Amino acid sequence: MRKIAKKTSLLISVFMLILLAACSGTNSEGDSTNADGTVSAKIGVISYLTGPGAAYGEAITNGFNLALDEINEKGDVKIELVIEDSAGKQEQALTVAQKLMSDDDIVALLGPTLSTEMNVVGPEADLNGIPILGTSTTAAGIPQIGDYVFRNSLPESLAIPAALEKAVAANDAKTVAILYGNDDLFTKSGYDTMKKEAENMGLDILTIETFQKGQSDYNAQLTKIKDLNPDLILASALYNEGAVIMDQARKMGIDVPFVGGNGFNSPQVIEIAGDASEGLIVATPWFGEKDEPKVQEFVKKYEEKYGAKPDQFAAQAYDALYIMAEGLKNAGEADRDALRDSLAEIKDLDGVLGKFSFDEEGDVVMEPTVLIIKEGKFQLFE
Repeated sequence: MRKIAKKTSLLISVFMLILLAACSGTNSEGDSTNADGTVSAKIGVISYLTGPGAAYGEAITNGFNLALDEINEKGDVKIELVIEDSAGKQEQALTVAQKLMSDDDIVALLGPTLSTEMNVVGPEADLNGIPILGTSTTAAGIPQIGDYVFRNSLPESLAIPAALEKAVAANDAKTVAILYGNDDLFTKSGYDTMKKEAENMGLDILTIETFQKGQSDYNAQLTKIKDLNPDLILASALYNEGAVIMDQARKMGIDVPFVGGNGFNSPQVIEIAGDASEGLIVATPWFGEKDEPKVQEFVKKYEEKYGAKPDQFAAQAYDALYIMAEGLKNAGEADRDALRDSLAEIKDLDGVLGKFSFDEEGDVVMEPTVLIIKEGKFQLFE
């Protein structure tokens, strides 16, 4: 059921509207629509900017800012971003979300970065009737939080099966070991998908091992896996832990391929693990080596501005702001309810990730691309 943000007092609201109209002489759509018909809007951003996963937030914020420059230069809409740091913590994400939502001029939220954060922020945004678009929240059930909750990040439920299917076929795999972080919604959701898909494919799961965020020693888990000698290791981890796991595994003589979830899909894995990252298989909506003008133009602009190649998280954020801009343009005003309805209607929007649409629940409609780390970089896994 559509949730409508409740007004504290109808009498005060009517009085304020009369006062504003008398003082400013705005048109019928209010201050959000400029004289030339363009829509001006403030959008709040909740990003993981400090702490061990700050590389995610940095890439995401870079993607937003690059898109912001382009969108405002084109002039169809004018957007102002208000950026807050969540530090990857649920309570901080909720606090800054509440701060942003209390500003009536902010018509939508982008973020937060982690699914664990969205699990607490999403219901609050939905309750307050403010559209929220996750650009990196891939756990199961995110769009189902409510009518105002969307995402453009490829969920694990699409990415992991695509990667696992190709990995199994290429390696004639029959057995797997699963390793996952059990104290994070994102990595737990990835594990759930890995287990379900492995069972659906008839693979023999030899062992399921767990770890915690920030752990540095994986000797016990990897020793057990090595003794069982699986054909594949399925690992649901953020890049910090994932890279260390691969490094320790290779040093122990474990040379079987790893299949990772979305958290593994970052250049940071290569930077941290080095040669040990070779052979990692992941599925993603983003591949920066695609020979498409839109993709290569984005890569060039990103490198020129930030001195590094864009990763999946930067690309998803870049497209997300364009999705918001399209929603605002089609809504014709900076209004939370109108924007929510306009976003829900977006179909086949052409972005750097490819053609993008929302399904009836606000989730992603998109085909994943399977990659492998080879010769020190992500390449298409043929």
